[in-house]
This record gives sequence, C-alpha cells and structure tokens, in this order.
Amino acid sequence: MNGWCDMFDKLKGVEDRSQELERLLSDPKVVADRDAYQKYIREHAEISPVVAAFREFKRVDRELDDSIDLMHDEDPEMKKMAGEEVERLEREKERLEEELKILLVPKDPLDDKNVILEIRAGTGGDEAGLFAGDLFKMYQRYADARGWKVDVMDHHTTGVGGLKEIIANVNGKGAYSRLKFESGTHRVQRVPTTETQGRIHTSAVTVAVLPEAEEIEINIDANELKVDVFRSSGPGGQSVNTTDSAVRITHLPSGLVVTCQDEKSQHKNKAKAMKVLRSRLLDQMVREQDEERSQNRRSQVGSGDRSERIRTYNFPQGRVTDHRIGLTLYRLESILQGDVDEVIDPLITYYQSQALQHAERADG
Repeated sequence: MNGWCDMFDKLKGVEDRSQELERLLSDPKVVADRDAYQKYIREHAEISPVVAAFREFKRVDRELDDSIDLMHDEDPEMKKMAGEEVERLEREKERLEEELKILLVPKDPLDDKNVILEIRAGTGGDEAGLFAGDLFKMYQRYADARGWKVDVMDHHTTGVGGLKEIIANVNGKGAYSRLKFESGTHRVQRVPTTETQGRIHTSAVTVAVLPEAEEIEINIDANELKVDVFRSSGPGGQSVNTTDSAVRITHLPSGLVVTCQDEKSQHKNKAKAMKVLRSRLLDQMVREQDEERSQNRRSQVGSGDRSERIRTYNFPQGRVTDHRIGLTLYRLESILQGDVDEVIDPLITYYQSQALQHAERADG
C-alpha cells in the first residue's frame, strides 16, 4: 500500500461492501436462497471487525480535528484541556491505524477450520510417552475452556501410562487459527519418576496441527487407496476385539498411511481414517504451495515447521520457553493446566506483525 490514502480507499471499499451486504441480507429473494444467504452472512461476519475499527478511526479523527480547533480558543483553561485531549486522541488514532493495517492483511483461508491434532512421542523413551500424554491433556483442557469438542480418533499407549501416538479431531470456532502455531517439536526437561540419582532427562514430542479438509476440497480416487482391516490391539499388542474392525488406509500416490482402531465399527474407523487422510493431503498441498510462494516460510502466517524445536518445558525451573519469539514464562503449571493463551497470543501478535511487514514489502 502506498501510504495512508491507499489504505483509506481500501477501507472505504470494505465499508461500502458491508453496506451492500446488509441490503442483500434484507432482500427476501436472498433470504429464500439458503446458499446465497449463508455466503453473504459469512462474508459480512468476516469484514465486520474491519468496518467497526474503521468507523471508530473516523470518529476519533473527527474528535481530533475538533480538539485541534479548540486549541486556538482564547481561554487558557480550554486550550490546556484541548491540548490534553489532542494528545490522547493522537495516541488512539495511531493505535487504530496499526490495528487497521493488521486487519487488512489477507486472512489465512484455513483459520476457521477444525483441526486434526496429532501428538507423537519422540526421543526419550517412556518419558517422551508420558509427556505426550501431558501435552494432550493440556490441549484437551484448553479446548474445553474454549467450548471446543475433542474426539479421539486413534491412539496407542505405552506400558507406563503414556502415549506413543494420539490423533484427535478438535471441533470449534477458530480452532485452527489458535492452534496452528503448535506444530513442531516440544522438548521437556525434568527428572523422571524412575530416576534415582535426580538427574534431569531431556525428551521430545512432536505435534502436528492439520486443518480438517472437506470432501469437496480433497477429492480422493478410491482406486488409489489400499484398505486393510485387522483386529484392534491394546497395550502390549493383545487383541481387544474379536472382529476385524481396525482399518489401515494407504494412499498409493503419496505413500501416506492412516490407521484407526478406536471405534468398534469398521465403518466408523474407515470414516475417521479418511478424514485424517484428507487433512494430511490438504496440509501437504498447502505446504507445497507455501514453499513455492516463498523460500522464507516463516514470513507466512501459519507456517509451522514440524522438524523445528519450537518450545521447551523445563520442570525444575517451572519455565516454558518458545524459541521462535524468545518468549520465556515461569508459569509451566498453569500452561499445562490449559492456559495456553499465555503463549499463543504473543505468537499470533508476532506472526501478524511478520505478515504485515511481508505485505508492505510486496506492495512497496
């Protein structure tokens, strides 16, 4: 954008579109067309925060002009009051201008999607499995606090009560927008319960946050799938079902393999496996597009590299450090209890700032 004038023109266009949408949503013909009505409702909801901030900006700007005029008043007391008001309104105007810049950054089209959350124990043996369980509980508590629904799709436990792997579907408004920065390697430093010398061990868990894909977004050819069925197994490999209800689906072109066995019904396990497969294929497609668009994927909002060590949870010091933004909080217990916003909010602010700089460079 070339200066404030271009930005103002863009904001005026958004405001005009909002008024047009309000007219359309009151049109009986549109109301009768369910698809069109829902489409306009969604668009209006998306641009409403921009319009509200723009109208607030214009109100502050008008008040600022009035206060500047009052500074020429002959009454000293009036001039002083007007001067203080000008300072306040200038700060408010500057804040709103920055807010509007961020609101105009193109929104990640995946932000409103539900999530496929995959957590796997990495290096560290039993301790990694125990921490994988701790992380899943953390996200589960966070989801509960936000009114999201968590549906476990597949999981494999360790012999000591931890998790080798767990895959869950997280359903809720803005789930992907809040969780997308959690993808990566989470490292834990603590003294295991089995450690007699009191030595601190370092273990790792990988987290993958995938946007849930709809069938219309990812069309999978049934001829490109290899479907195997087998009996579900529990800890230690023992069979926990007398029928072949577990399902393994292999997508031949990509080599992706998905297994689901948590349901007693083969049909339900297959449906869940297909949901995970579609989401992994969408994630793969988005990542390839990101790679094509930019060599520096960190400039893209929502580009979490799973091979990257993103966060360390240090139990002896009660410390959580996010390495991407250099954030350190001595609130490990509250974060593991589900207060993840303490980390997520600064990450969102950081990546919004990065996206804004990226957009300004592109326009400049």
